[in-house]
Amino acid sequence: MSVKNTVAILGAGRIARVHAESLNRYAQNVTVKYIIDPYMDDKMRKWAETINISYAENDSARMFADREVDSIFICSPTPTHCDYILKACESGKNVYCEKPLDSDISRIYKAMEVVEKSGIKFLMGFMRRFDTSQRKMKDIIASGKVGAPQIIKLCSRDPALPSYGYIKTSGGIYFDSMIHDFDLARYFSDSEVVEVYATGKALIDPQVGELGDVDTAAALLKFESGAIGLIDLSRQSNCGYDQRTEVHASKGFVQVGNVPESSVIVNNEHGVTHDRPVYFFLERYEQAFVNAQRTFFDIVNKDKEPPVTMYDGLQAVRIAKAARTSYLENRPVKLSEIE
Repeated sequence: MSVKNTVAILGAGRIARVHAESLNRYAQNVTVKYIIDPYMDDKMRKWAETINISYAENDSARMFADREVDSIFICSPTPTHCDYILKACESGKNVYCEKPLDSDISRIYKAMEVVEKSGIKFLMGFMRRFDTSQRKMKDIIASGKVGAPQIIKLCSRDPALPSYGYIKTSGGIYFDSMIHDFDLARYFSDSEVVEVYATGKALIDPQVGELGDVDTAAALLKFESGAIGLIDLSRQSNCGYDQRTEVHASKGFVQVGNVPESSVIVNNEHGVTHDRPVYFFLERYEQAFVNAQRTFFDIVNKDKEPPVTMYDGLQAVRIAKAARTSYLENRPVKLSEIE
């Protein structure tokens, strides 16, 4: 007999909508009962009605007291994450948490300790790990077919600049965007980062710099294994979602390329042409979000081990903080400097 799960989503922004609509469309025996956001308005409530969410509220108290809710998806602003995790532990609710785990490392350590004692199930939502191509790449590396990783190259370029409002509150490019690449670099290397050097500049729009961030960034990672990580990011590719991955190893290399809008290739006297990459992460990782959600409910219902843990979330935050420090102080930063 199938287990039925009742879910609440904390947050009502873009990533919360992605999860709510994906769960409504693809998840069997899962009901999204609540969506909670302190800025909930009539427009959001009408949207919630269209996907059969019973309660769209601006306070979480009733939801945490509702014993029918067994799991929460934390999609709220980063500084709220560990507070919600602690409340979930108190009420016995399992947690799927979007990245970053939190902005405060001391809160992360406290939450890790409480989660372990509480026995709730937890999955860190680094969705790129659940992408079919990235998982296959990891399996190939783990099999030894290409040998030991030596150089890990990650490229992530968004199609266009986000709003200034987003930039003001995002925590910076190393924290809100490159954190995915930090996690993938650890994932593929199977080694810990020991040192980071990061640089960046507001080359696309000077106002990004005036807001205290950069729109063009790079980072060099050193791993315990001796491997090297190379990451470059841009807020504007002009051609869609440009995201490529390569691991060069001792016996060969393995790559994951862009996902095009279609697989059609035209060959004629003018050359060879094909479609540009899909527009954004929503299209590129639509199935990855579904895979991550299914993994979460397998953890909850079948007692499976989480493939992405709070420790993974902690390490990504530490690397992001090291990168931000490196950028600000123009020097390499050892991970041991980050508490």
